[in-house]
Amino acid sequence: MFSEELTVSRLVEKVSDLLKRFEDIKSQNDALRQEVMTLKAQNEAKDSQIFKLQEELTNKNIESDDILGRIEEVLRK
Repeated sequence: MFSEELTVSRLVEKVSDLLKRFEDIKSQNDALRQEVMTLKAQNEAKDSQIFKLQEELTNKNIESDDILGRIEEVLRK
């Protein structure tokens, strides 16, 4: 009888430990999931900023080519 009670007690303790570990891992998983979502949002914002800067650079290159063309035209005269 005492052996059965000890076995049941150990099982209850192990199940409790497993449940605690499960909850801890679940919390960690939720935190990591939130971090991934935050990083994805930051990545999208940076991608948008990079795209905007690339467009600005393209426009500046067009402007500088235009200015250079005008300077060359003036120098030819």
